[in-house]
Amino acid sequence: MLRAVVLAILCCVHAASGGTHSLRYFYTGVSKGTDFPEFTAVGLVDDVQHVHYDSVTKKAAPTQDWMERSVGPEFWESQTQIAVGTEQSFKANIGIAMQRFNQTGGVHTLQVTYSCELDDDGTKRGHYQFGYDGKDFIIFDKDTLTWTAPVMQAVITKNKWDANRAGNQQWKGYLEETCIEWLQKYVQYGRETLERRVPPAVTLHQMKARGSADTEVLCHVTGFFPRAVEVTWVRDGRDQLEERVQSGEVLPNQDGTYQLRKILTVSPEEQRGHSYSCQVDHASFTEKQNYIWDPNMRSNSDGGPPIGIIAGVIVGVLALAAVIIGVVVWKKRQGGAQKSDYSKAPSKEGSDTSSDTAANA
Repeated sequence: MLRAVVLAILCCVHAASGGTHSLRYFYTGVSKGTDFPEFTAVGLVDDVQHVHYDSVTKKAAPTQDWMERSVGPEFWESQTQIAVGTEQSFKANIGIAMQRFNQTGGVHTLQVTYSCELDDDGTKRGHYQFGYDGKDFIIFDKDTLTWTAPVMQAVITKNKWDANRAGNQQWKGYLEETCIEWLQKYVQYGRETLERRVPPAVTLHQMKARGSADTEVLCHVTGFFPRAVEVTWVRDGRDQLEERVQSGEVLPNQDGTYQLRKILTVSPEEQRGHSYSCQVDHASFTEKQNYIWDPNMRSNSDGGPPIGIIAGVIVGVLALAAVIIGVVVWKKRQGGAQKSDYSKAPSKEGSDTSSDTAANA
């Protein structure tokens, strides 16, 4: 289950659209009693992971060659110090969060995500969100310098953080300026990798639906980069289908490319007099490609290898809104046993990640 949580973070973040670059960070704290690291931090540039830290290695390290070549040991030492401090906060905060939600056991997660995006036309966007156990807890609005509390337990935090105008202004500055500056540096460092264009391979695979006479047709799109892709089932060359279409998530392949599956279910009646195709649009194409399904292809009911590979014309030229599983950051009041309300971690000037030093809420 815990591995699925992290995969959700890395796999389900919507890629930035064409002409947009993004920098995103995800911190995850997990309660004790599991085989998963109690704290993990990952950073992604354009949905490509470039930095990693966890409570087992206790070291911030590059995950891309271009990051290792572009920054020196001082950078990694500073990132490690920040991550170690944040890890300590998360350990204490897990227990406090459990008390706030009247929980006495089980596995619980505490996470934070923040990000910035930059369009080619100069438009900037920034996001900063917290949550607990996979549900949104509190969300920052940098334009109004206020917080939104989706759950009752966050209202008192919202009131305190709304009053902290200086801290909110600091986060606004980080998201709109500091984060953007680091994003531009990283894009320059990894341009060759981040701006490559790899066209997808598309296969169609049909099988009989269980318990009915319907046919399920899988459109498997894989091996593409960047992550952004549009896959739709089309009837008679014009009608985009949404009903009876099951869509998977964009998932990573081991080689740094991505894959996506979409399954169309059609009845014997729907097959007669209609044609169906899987339409794929990707940055590596000059135009959308159509992969036509032939209902007469041999069905595969045993779950074996795909049958009926459709070779589309690949014209090459020219990818975590997110399912957000945020975090609640808590701290104990200094000099006393009384526990504080939720505390947020302000940005650290001169660093691309936020400090764990929490302002008193």
